[in-house]
Amino acid sequence: MVMASSTGIQGDDFRYLIVRPDKGGIWDVLKYSLRGDIECGSKFLESSDQGVVGGEAADHRWIILVSIVACRIIHFLGKPMELTGYGVDFFLSLLSQNGSLFGLFYNLLRGDIVIPKRGTETFISTIGHLDERMDLYQAKNLVGDLHNSTPGEGIKNVELDDRATMDLCVMASKLAYENAEVVRNVVVHHWKMHFVDFYDCWDDYQKKKSTQVFLLCDKPKDATLILISFRGTEPFDLHMGFLEALGVGNREDTASFHYHLQKRSTKHCYPEAAEVESSNEAILFPIVLVLHDETNLLQKLLGVYTFGQPRVGNKQLGRFIEAHLNHPVPKYFRVVYCNDLVPRLPYDDKTFLYKHFGVCLYYNSCFIEQKMDEEPNKNYFGITHMIPEHLIAIWELIRSLTMGYTHGPEYKEGWFSIFLRVLGLSMPGIAAHCSVNYVNSVRLGKS
Repeated sequence: MVMASSTGIQGDDFRYLIVRPDKGGIWDVLKYSLRGDIECGSKFLESSDQGVVGGEAADHRWIILVSIVACRIIHFLGKPMELTGYGVDFFLSLLSQNGSLFGLFYNLLRGDIVIPKRGTETFISTIGHLDERMDLYQAKNLVGDLHNSTPGEGIKNVELDDRATMDLCVMASKLAYENAEVVRNVVVHHWKMHFVDFYDCWDDYQKKKSTQVFLLCDKPKDATLILISFRGTEPFDLHMGFLEALGVGNREDTASFHYHLQKRSTKHCYPEAAEVESSNEAILFPIVLVLHDETNLLQKLLGVYTFGQPRVGNKQLGRFIEAHLNHPVPKYFRVVYCNDLVPRLPYDDKTFLYKHFGVCLYYNSCFIEQKMDEEPNKNYFGITHMIPEHLIAIWELIRSLTMGYTHGPEYKEGWFSIFLRVLGLSMPGIAAHCSVNYVNSVRLGKS
């Protein structure tokens, strides 16, 4: 699905163009792609200005066809992928709770097998099994500084280590993939912080609870730090529509986007606490805050950290949000690890127009940090990058087998993480998106 407004984010004259793959058949797709039949292509388009539909179908045939095919593939694979995800989560938790594959067979022979129960603090997600670390990098220093701060002092006056703050964000980003009980257990017992709540939010377009977020603060009263962590795209969840996930519209009712995105003045009171957000699509949340004039909350915002985030908008969106998140100092940091494929999507070219914005903290395969506007090889695919990408994937696999010896037992990777790296040798960008790489980059990174 593609939606565009030609008058800007806050324009009163709301104009849009939506690609609707369900409005035509396979024969229409073939005639549009092979013969350039504009009438067939127009069937897939819905616009606020019907007079431009034919011209758009002719001028942007490539991007419209890609959108149609991509959406149909996602729709076709969505349910099988979701069921596969349930199965993988269950199988990994089954192995974990029974000790190992050997332990599972042993318990089966004894008739004492442990059956995982979803929604409990022992049922860990696929992401959690890829990286089983739960404790923070500098938990004592971070929590101690926060707990000992004077009420109303504000986080900018508390001496927090940047690495400890980023580690809290990347660990919260990883933790967002777990269920509420797992999150509560880790926040309270491992991080010694106050768990506020876990929200499983309804997506009115997808007709399911597809957006998850949890909140924590450093202490129940007079909090110095509030952290909001949004769950990114899950490994087995294919979807399109981040704005709908945030509840700012429904493509079945296009006027709802205009209603929710128009700038409205609101009056709210907030605690004297700064806020840190983490996870992939967290950047859309402050955009909504800007649109709704939440200036008090934005002023208290310490930073927005995303890890392996895809592109979410065009150049105009970037300029709009940077004007609010870059003053007086940059507050939006986009962390990218080496050859991660996801930050290179969707394409940034003359057809797709997707652009990154904000400060890019790029880590290479040796965890050396570089601050830049755009990660190298911004669209990933290319003949000149193919051989280096595969060589780096081989190096990462070898390193995963030795990390426990060279850096300590907490960096030892499990069999599932190593298995993913083996699979990733065929397409290195997928394995590079693993949370293990991002946690290691933050903890071992050299600026």
